[in-house]
Parts: sequence; C-alpha cells; structure tokens
Amino acid sequence: MPRHDRPRPSISARASIAAAAARLMVEDGITDYHHAKRKAARQLGFPEHTAYPDNAEIDVELRAYRSLYQDEGHAELLREQRRAALAILELLAAFRPYLTGSVLDGTAGEHSSIDILLFADSAKEVEIFLLNRNVDFEHAEPRNERAEAVLVLETEVADVNLVIFPPQLERVAMKHRDGRSRERIRAEGLRALLLE
Repeated sequence: MPRHDRPRPSISARASIAAAAARLMVEDGITDYHHAKRKAARQLGFPEHTAYPDNAEIDVELRAYRSLYQDEGHAELLREQRRAALAILELLAAFRPYLTGSVLDGTAGEHSSIDILLFADSAKEVEIFLLNRNVDFEHAEPRNERAEAVLVLETEVADVNLVIFPPQLERVAMKHRDGRSRERIRAEGLRALLLE
C-alpha cells in the first residue's frame, strides 16, 4: 500500500508511539528517530504499516520525559555539552562553525553527540588544522550528500561530529529529514544561551 494511502493512526496512537520512542531514546540510548519509532510501534503492538509520528512530535516527548524524570541531571549535562561545544566553536573559529542538533535544541542526552557544521575550502584544511594542534579525530560517513566529510572528536562529555561543507553552502538553509528547518547558532549565540 503506498505510504499516502495508509490509514493514519489515531492521535492517541501517534502520541503513544511518540512517547514510547522518546523513552527508548533516553533509556536505551537510541539516537536514530526512525529506529526508535519502529521499535516503539512494535512494542505497543501496532502493525508494521502504521504511520509514525514525525520527529518534531518525538522532540516534544523527549523534552517532557527529561523534565519529568531527569530535570536537574539533564540540565547539568546539557550545560556541560554546550560548554564543550563552545570550546570547539572557539577552537575552529576560522572555519565559520555553527552548533546544531540536539545539544542546541535541548533534547540531547548522555548518548547524544555534539553536532557542529563547518564551512571550509576543503576537509583537508580542517584535518591539517587539527593535526597541528594534536587533536585526535576519526572519519565517519557523511549522512548529507552535500557534506564533504565528517570528522569525529572525543571530549569528556560527548563525541563531536564536525560536518564539513563547502563555503558556498553557509547561507543555504539546512533541513531535517522531516522538512523542518535545522536551527544553528554561532559561538556568540551559544555564549548567550549559556547565560540564560
């Protein structure tokens, strides 16, 4: 059955799947939204062809879950992740870095990575910069076809994904897979966020 012809689950079914997916993401460390939705639907007994809630609905449930069960601990973890992100943004200032993802939007947990977008003439330029400063990194597979490379750094708080794009894409609006705009901020915006 084509996706657009599938019956949509009721609002309560979508909400149930979203809440269960959020719980799985927090408790089991699942970072892939689709995997969490599929597993939640299966656990709740919904059929394989059930239409899932979108990622924004999961984010709402992630925030609700964390505020109920992890409020103080989560707030401190998020502050630590944002401080680590700020240090990386400052280190890589020459490559016009932006923080994006769950550390920015507040849904990050202990299994989340810090996502930073860089805009450089080449990935080699970033690699040489890091090597000259004795910063260890590994390569990862880019999930965006426009990304030139992804370099992964380890910090005490979380892994950092440095997603490197060509400079001409800096002004292009990035989108999530579900079509929502991908928020991003520079170091000065993150400093302000840390003061709130």
